[in-house]
Amino acid sequence: GRQIFQPLHTLRSAEKELLPGFHQFEWQPALKNVSSSWDVGIINGLSGWTASVDDVPADTIARRFRYDVALVSALKDLEEDIMEGLRERGLDDSTCTSGFTVVVKESCDGMGDVSEKHGSGPAVPEKAVRFSFTIMSINIRAEGEEDAVTIFQEQKPNSELSCRPLCLMFVDESDHETLTAILGPVVAERKAMLESRLILSVGGLLRSFRFFFRGTGYDEKMVREMEGLEASGSTYVCTLCDSTRAEASQNMVLHSITRSHTENLERYEMWRTNPFSESADELRDRVKGVSAKPFMETQPTLD
Repeated sequence: GRQIFQPLHTLRSAEKELLPGFHQFEWQPALKNVSSSWDVGIINGLSGWTASVDDVPADTIARRFRYDVALVSALKDLEEDIMEGLRERGLDDSTCTSGFTVVVKESCDGMGDVSEKHGSGPAVPEKAVRFSFTIMSINIRAEGEEDAVTIFQEQKPNSELSCRPLCLMFVDESDHETLTAILGPVVAERKAMLESRLILSVGGLLRSFRFFFRGTGYDEKMVREMEGLEASGSTYVCTLCDSTRAEASQNMVLHSITRSHTENLERYEMWRTNPFSESADELRDRVKGVSAKPFMETQPTLD
């Protein structure tokens, strides 16, 4: 007497769960500005970009995964390593359901000239940029314990085997506006994830994960681009402090990190509004070479 005719959508969801790379997960609290659907594949790179149409170069071509979906997929790939790590540390996996922290290294770089030499495809910019991430380590702080225990550490953090592409875009890495338009939504998703916990089934039990992001995979050109600093020929040589070339050659030792993301934002506003009606040179000296609006916080930590 069991009914075998099921409504189509039930079969669809049953089918989906058998697909590779499909994982059910939840965020607590739910992510702000991110849709709640979790069966997300490759999406248009400008998804989530809310500014007016005029602001966005319409012929920009970019494809990406939603950031949280990509992280879930990466964690599920590491499922056996996580379980193994718990066993090696002598932890009872049935009590370890919360307190996991995941450190993610972000990388972004230009891929150079990718033009078709004599193709007749659509006209697209002839440079490409790839944004990717690597899961560097997973720790757990068991209840009642003071210290966190590392249960997974990426052995080859700089290998392309551990590096997961998140977004591919046809854009020149020096095109600040287009890069901002495409990576803006990625930044918004990352920001939302910092304030929430991921609930995901690992080893048959629901466990909760927090994420920390480190931007150590950017080269200097990209850091300058993302923080709105002048290019590498600038008088202001350092991406972390306000040293000029002359000062740096005099003093190689005493520096303090003065170029934080928020400070760069404030300086951009000052450059834009010029509140003291200064000349171009005076103004430039005041903002120490911050001339574009920084859009991605790059936390300087050693890789």
